[in-house]
Amino acid sequence: MATKTISLKEEAYDRLRVARRYRDESFSEVVMRATWPEDTITGRALLDMLGARRVHLRSEELDRIDEINQRDQPPEDKWAER
Repeated sequence: MATKTISLKEEAYDRLRVARRYRDESFSEVVMRATWPEDTITGRALLDMLGARRVHLRSEELDRIDEINQRDQPPEDKWAER
């Protein structure tokens, strides 16, 4: 079986260590048990869902969404050289 060496932040390492079911369980086994949620929602889907339910957002809620959008930054490039 081929292996890869990876680097983890200490917090990630600690989470893997705590997630082991038994003392000798490998980190590979822990990762293979993990589930990765794939159910995301787009802005369009959210608007469609709200429209179908006849939900209307209050002015304060819309203002809060605008505030959050203005502060939104693109994600950090995890592949960039440091």
